[in-house]
Parts: sequence; structure tokens; C-alpha cells
Amino acid sequence: MPENTKKEKSFFTKLHDKYRLVLMNDDTLEEKLSFRLTRFNVFVFFGTLVIFLVVATIYIIAFTPLKEYIPGYADFNTRKVLRELNLKADSLQSELQSKDLYIMNIRNIIEGRDIVDHIPDTLDSKDFFEISELERSPEDSLLRAQIESQGSYTEWTHEDMEVMETRGVSQFFFFPPIQGVISSHFNPSEGHYGIDIVSEKEEPIKATLDGTVIFAKWTLSTGYTIGIQHTNNLVSVYKHNSSLLKREGSHVKAGEVIAIIGDSGTLSTGTHLHFELWFDGTPINPLDYIAF
Repeated sequence: MPENTKKEKSFFTKLHDKYRLVLMNDDTLEEKLSFRLTRFNVFVFFGTLVIFLVVATIYIIAFTPLKEYIPGYADFNTRKVLRELNLKADSLQSELQSKDLYIMNIRNIIEGRDIVDHIPDTLDSKDFFEISELERSPEDSLLRAQIESQGSYTEWTHEDMEVMETRGVSQFFFFPPIQGVISSHFNPSEGHYGIDIVSEKEEPIKATLDGTVIFAKWTLSTGYTIGIQHTNNLVSVYKHNSSLLKREGSHVKAGEVIAIIGDSGTLSTGTHLHFELWFDGTPINPLDYIAF
């Protein structure tokens, strides 16, 4: 028992034993600096230093931007950026659906179907086929090259188009797509939204106005069909052709050859052109504006 007490006193006594830390010049042995230390003071100093480093590290991680460089921590603005991206994605999706619906209604108009107010979940692709699925004869290729080499009727300047956009349909200068005899007139009550024009075989069909081809396909009911989007929400449609000379996305001029008259499609009863004009989604009588 006395020996243990002696050892314990010896240990605590050593904690307060004083030591001197001396810094001397190695060449001259001149004393430059000295410190008086005890074991207890050294323990307190290093303990305090460790606690300070721990507190400083926690503060840097919790309250400064440096934590962004630590794996597992997210950026301060990540949630804000993600929210803005989600809003932009929703806006783009809504805009894309509106454009898809607009294009679908244009195709429905061209194919003689009803206009819809929403995009169906599934689309029936059995009623039409791509043009690339049908083979072309050498004679057709020669005729196509000959027709496409013909010049357009006229070229309108950008200023002319801007003036036309501010006017009504009656102010458009329509070019007759073909010359011939009217065999069937405009009758929307019976579902006939255009006129039928009978002409000679292999007669070229021309664009009635400047515009962009938005539809150029073969359908079961209307055969080779081409639709052109013009300015001022005006669309022209040309049905029952024997072949098409323009692709979707092509820009055409008024009077430029776009197809060859034909007798394609189950609704055709002979060689003729079924021609339609649509203004703001409403069919109009081409005879009111064009002299055939």
C-alpha cells in the first residue's frame, strides 16, 4: 500500500517537474532561446491544439463553400438548378406536344380525317407507307429530272412576303397548280374539301405559292399526296398524284413543279388532281381565288 501511494505521488510529481528547452548556436554554443516547460503544460498545449483543429475542421465543413470539394456533399445551388431545369423541360415538352398536334392535324386534313384536340397514345401506321418503299422505273426518273429542270414561275422577295402576311387570302397571287377541266366542285357538306381537275396524263403539277413541304407520302385513300405550308397559316394540298418530286422539308417557289398528275389512291376515279386550300384550319374554295 505505501509503495503504490509512493508511485502515484511520484507520477503526479513528475507532471510538475520543470524542464528547460534551450536553443543554442551549434558552432559557438551561444544560447539563443530557452523555454521553461513542464509535462503538464505540454499536455495542455497539445490537447488545446487538437481541440482547436477539430472545431476548425467542423466549422469549415458546415459553414463554408469548401465542403463542396468533399465527396458526398452537394452544391448549395444544386436544388435550385435542378428545379429550373425541370421547369424548362416541362415547358419544352408542352411546346413540343403542341407542335406535334399541329402537324398531326395538318396530316389529318391532307388525308381527309377529322381534326383532333389531343395526340392519341398509339398511332395506326398501316394506312400509309413511305415513298422509299416503292420502286421507281427508269422512265419515271428521266421524267422527274426533266420536270425538275424547269424554272419556277416567279420569285418573290422577302419584302413582298412580309406585305402578303399582313393581308387576307384574297390578296395572295395564286399560281394555278394545273390547267384543266373542273370535274368536281368544292362541297364541304359532303366531305369534299377541294376541287377535282382533269388534265392530260403526265401533266406536271406546280406549287400555287411559295412555301415548305410538310407532307409528302403515299396513303391508301389519297395515293401520292403532297402538302405545302405557306405564309399566313395557309396550306395547299395536292392528292392522287402518280409521283412526287419533292420531299418533306423542301422549300418550293410558286410555279415550281412538285408532282405529276395521276390516279393513285382508292378514292380516285381517274387521272385528275384533287386540290385543296386550307386557311387557319378551315377549307376554302380554290375557285374563289384561282382561275383554272
